[in-house]
Amino acid sequence: MSTKINKPQKKRTRPGSGKSERYIQPSILLGLKAKPSYGYELIHNIQNFGFVQGQAPPGMIYRHLRELEADGLVWSEWQTEGTGPARRIYRLTAEGEEALNLWIKYMENQANNLMNFINEHKELQKIDQAGG
Repeated sequence: MSTKINKPQKKRTRPGSGKSERYIQPSILLGLKAKPSYGYELIHNIQNFGFVQGQAPPGMIYRHLRELEADGLVWSEWQTEGTGPARRIYRLTAEGEEALNLWIKYMENQANNLMNFINEHKELQKIDQAGG
């Protein structure tokens, strides 16, 4: 009786693939730090930060806005002035500012780790090219 051993399938991942929502929260917080915004304006503005390819799905952004509001990081109010429909305007709270500062510290640490990793690779490449 022979037992067939299955080799693990090679998982093909491309660099940078991963959860696309990872940096949505700090993107929203930074967008609101820049200026109070309504949802669709925020969607347009945060795509400039480069964490979401293309336009962020509105449902995802509004879900995050509701969570951030429930957590006290943003607050909203209806804006009814003007001729168009009422819009919910979101603003950053003091707690949201603190959360954004924590995100920035985390991201700076991640950036430093990434630069150390890249520099280590470059040094190893120099050794390889020198024949070592």
